[in-house]
Amino acid sequence: MVTTSLNVSSLHERLQALLQGTDEHATAQRAALFAFGIRVVSAGIAFASQVFLARWIGAFEFGIFAYVWVWVFILGSLSTCGLNTSVLRFIPDYRESSQFNLLRGFVNASRLTVVSASTALAIVGVGLLMSIDGMVSDYYIVPLILGAICLPMFALTDLQDGISRTYGWIDLALAPPYIIRPLLLLIFFAIAIASGAEASGQTAILSMIGATWIAAIGQTLLLTKRLEGKIEPVEKSYDYGFWIKISMPIMMVDGFYILMTHTDIVVLNLFLNPEDIAIYYAGVKTISLVSFVYFAVVAAQMHKFSALHADGKTEQLDALLQESVTWIFWPSLLAAIFILALGLPLLNLYGPEFSRGLSVMAILAIGLLVRASFGPLEFVLNVLGQQKFSAVVLFSAAVLNIGLNFLLIPSFGLEGAATATTLTVIYVCSLLYLVAKTRLGLHSFIIGNGFSLRRQQNGASADV
Repeated sequence: MVTTSLNVSSLHERLQALLQGTDEHATAQRAALFAFGIRVVSAGIAFASQVFLARWIGAFEFGIFAYVWVWVFILGSLSTCGLNTSVLRFIPDYRESSQFNLLRGFVNASRLTVVSASTALAIVGVGLLMSIDGMVSDYYIVPLILGAICLPMFALTDLQDGISRTYGWIDLALAPPYIIRPLLLLIFFAIAIASGAEASGQTAILSMIGATWIAAIGQTLLLTKRLEGKIEPVEKSYDYGFWIKISMPIMMVDGFYILMTHTDIVVLNLFLNPEDIAIYYAGVKTISLVSFVYFAVVAAQMHKFSALHADGKTEQLDALLQESVTWIFWPSLLAAIFILALGLPLLNLYGPEFSRGLSVMAILAIGLLVRASFGPLEFVLNVLGQQKFSAVVLFSAAVLNIGLNFLLIPSFGLEGAATATTLTVIYVCSLLYLVAKTRLGLHSFIIGNGFSLRRQQNGASADV
């Protein structure tokens, strides 16, 4: 009884320190919990929106929607030109050094660059679709052209996610893409169906256009208003050369990572039909609920890594990385067990044919847990100036993933695609771990999670 009383008292004290503490540790933990809460809610909303769409339009049309949205994600993410990640370095650096002129210039230039690049990419993409004949199935042509309209606002939202996180505005970073956008998709789709529109993938994409643009515009207005109170009203200065020098390797890292994680669906389309893609996509999205833990911690704490690195606070950076690995892995493990146990009922919500995705979920869960066990290495390496090494690792991983998909999908179908992705994730995590250990002295792994960060003589910032 005494032990129980002490435990309750200790838990109460810890909760009080977490909720009322004003130090950086308590603030970071509150941000992580808030981000975790948003991701939990958003995961439920995203899952529900996919289930409703699949039920409304059927597996074949849902496969078309999924295929188009994957391309929007790939091209929209690449359109950020690496600025969505480099903001986590530049903004804290300029803020800490009170270089408000460069800070204002960077925020302004990054927005214009991302919108311009994504618009140009959308125009080029539509031009290619219109010029090639017979290389893309007819039922994809119009949906892909419509999907291109989403690109500028998708990319802008991704960039502003990063800007918001540097200020700890987790609500503004995560709510527009993960809560508002999927909710608006459902609302617009329901209105379209009630108005007599056909229940099809094309109607779903039209609904997504409206959802993407409104969520992005709302986020832009709110972010601009909040930034007015945080950045001194000085004249803007620009350092394009330096920004591009840092951001381009990061864009390569992001691009290779995106290819590594989305090649499976692109290659599946070469061998299987939209219904198979829909089943695979449902399995991927269902087991991906595990990863909201990973991204919640990243969203809450990544800007802290950059700030601590800028201040040279290596011991605090040590503690933060160790804490991140712990916070990511154990909840991810519990989530994976829980989701796999409910795998069949969850997949059956999409429709009876979607139960084939259970094996896909089981295979992909292995890769997700391996990634969780190493912590947010690719993000940490980027903000600590090791983006060139990350790019090399992820380039080789992208090539490996493409090869594995072409090798395994013809023989093993959906399970082959999942196996290719999981093997590639294991490969990437192992190499990034070696980079982190040899370049920075990091031991970022859940087993033996006691480590030290030290500067090597070859220089942690040699490639900055």
